[in-house]
Amino acid sequence: MIIFQFFSKKIFPILLVNFIGILGYSIVIPILIFIVTDLGGNGFIYGILGAMYPFFQFIGAPILGRLSDRIGRKKVLVISQAGTFIAWLLFLIALMLPKIPLWSSDSGFIGNYIMTLPLVLLFLARIFDGFTGGNVSVANAYLSDVSTDKDRDKNFGMMGASTSLGFVLGPAVAGILASTVLGEILPISLAAIISLIAILVIFIRLPESNPCMVDTGSLNFKSFRKFFQVEHKDCFIKNAPEDSNNNTLKGVLKQKGIPLLFTIYFLTFLAFSLFYAGLPIYASTKLEWTAIDLGMFLAYSSFIMILVQGPLLSFLSGKVSNIILITIGTLLLSLSFFFLSFNNLILLYLANTILSLGNGLMWPSFLSLLSRTGNPTMQGAIQGYGNSMGSLASIFGLVLGGIMFESIGVVIFTIGSGIFLVILLLLFINYIRTRKTKVIVDHTIEAI
Repeated sequence: MIIFQFFSKKIFPILLVNFIGILGYSIVIPILIFIVTDLGGNGFIYGILGAMYPFFQFIGAPILGRLSDRIGRKKVLVISQAGTFIAWLLFLIALMLPKIPLWSSDSGFIGNYIMTLPLVLLFLARIFDGFTGGNVSVANAYLSDVSTDKDRDKNFGMMGASTSLGFVLGPAVAGILASTVLGEILPISLAAIISLIAILVIFIRLPESNPCMVDTGSLNFKSFRKFFQVEHKDCFIKNAPEDSNNNTLKGVLKQKGIPLLFTIYFLTFLAFSLFYAGLPIYASTKLEWTAIDLGMFLAYSSFIMILVQGPLLSFLSGKVSNIILITIGTLLLSLSFFFLSFNNLILLYLANTILSLGNGLMWPSFLSLLSRTGNPTMQGAIQGYGNSMGSLASIFGLVLGGIMFESIGVVIFTIGSGIFLVILLLLFINYIRTRKTKVIVDHTIEAI
């Protein structure tokens, strides 16, 4: 049913690009902690390595988002996917290098680790991938371009479902392939191949969505230089920004509603970064899970989100408002993070189910709300800076998460639960403000 919906949609090309990108990314998630420890690292190094991608994405995503407003979404997606492909090649080289020690640490605060030459190359790979990693924000801007108010919620739900489908297959495939004789080399090689396929799909199947750009869509490597030239159509967009300075962070923050949404973006990523920093360490040490166990746990979560973001959100679209879905989803996320702190397999899977349901309702609804907020001609910049808010939160969350888990263990998940309660408080305060403003406006109109 969901696959049929993908093929019947005009948004299928961007869904396919998103799915392929997430599939390649998610393959490494359940095996990265094992790669890091095998090469001499520990939980602290794992957290720092995880933070490299969002840190450089924090720098690169706004640049790519603003660039996509100027030269088109398609060209920037090619740049981003090419960076990912090169990063996976660096990963492969790192796995083949000898484990030459460069320095070591024996500290009670950051633990014991040995920094080896392959680990340094992994850091370079994550840095390069992060700086060119604006594909998510540009894909969301693309979806905003081709969506109408009538189908926006449904489209972002389908985008979330394509993301979840990638997360279902990626970890499961990684766990199986990593258990072969070739070990981690096989899943990393597959990730590189998948990134290359994504580049080809963008070239062949993805039309340009920016209405003021000429689509240089055909795959012709002889005219590769022409592909990256800026070609504008003669067009006029109502409420277009008067100058390019409006696309700066200062200009974006002046858009009504954006500061609150960026705050929620930051806090959501902060909570999930604590989750993604703590869960692999928790699984590999306290729970003594294998890569297959962790991969299946994550795949189960993504499977639930496919059902929520596909059929359920399609059914609720137009019937339930974004704010209600965001509120319900956030409440479920807070509850799920609390249950994650219990060392019981049944409770862990219950927490995983509630988390998947909450995330499936909350995040696509939030992105849909963000896509209709602010000037439509600034969506590349809005999505890019929003992505930067998430990247900044991930930097703190992944680094602190790796360190904090060493000292406080599963209490880190309870902190994540509290963060979602803060989001609920912000939504409530905003609702009260909005209601008071509406009452004042109504009284003014009546007085007139």
